[in-house]
Amino acid sequence: MDSSANLNPVAIARWVGWSMIATIIVGAATAMFVASGIDINLSADVSATAEAMLGAEERLRGKAYLGGLAFALDVLIGVGLYLLLRKTGPLLAGWSLIFGLMASLLMLLGAVFALNAAEIAGDTAYQAMAEDSRLLLASLQATSDYTSFHLGLVMSSFAKAGFFYLFLKSGLIPKLIAGWGIFASLFVGSTIVARDFIPALGDGTITMAFMMSNLIAILATGLYLGIRGVRTR
Repeated sequence: MDSSANLNPVAIARWVGWSMIATIIVGAATAMFVASGIDINLSADVSATAEAMLGAEERLRGKAYLGGLAFALDVLIGVGLYLLLRKTGPLLAGWSLIFGLMASLLMLLGAVFALNAAEIAGDTAYQAMAEDSRLLLASLQATSDYTSFHLGLVMSSFAKAGFFYLFLKSGLIPKLIAGWGIFASLFVGSTIVARDFIPALGDGTITMAFMMSNLIAILATGLYLGIRGVRTR
């Protein structure tokens, strides 16, 4: 007997939806209250970020643990979406889950690099080193955070596009939300890849456009799933 038959899709959808809203809250709180000046993904200035890191041991640790919380939420969302959508497209749902989990692991590395930087900032063994050497080590942590986060974001965006396509196909959520989710996810993933080869796409206006489109997609989906669940046949 398939034990998954006893799973309540509406309950799963609500867990997924409110977890999506929680990721927005955690991300916003981290950016506003913890990571300002010490997150390379909020500033392209590696030197300034590395210098700020050396005086922010506690904030770096806080950023790392909040990153762990965000990872836990992402796993819950991914597994929940798979359970909701696997009957509509088992192969695509499975691929989206695995690809999304790999993306989450890549972004979780940012927490590891933050803890590394906290050690460099606070450990007496590192404090005995020359300032230039400590700055170099902190810069390496910041750069590694940047690359792992952006690769993870690309992979996560394409995984979300797979889930949104299955939502569109299944009719479990309004087609407008599902269609916007496909657009926003592909917009984010393809733009980040393309701007590595076309620098003009790194313009702040374009970055803001894909960030806002992605935020609208996650917010709309999260609220719909959290409040309404999914449509049942």
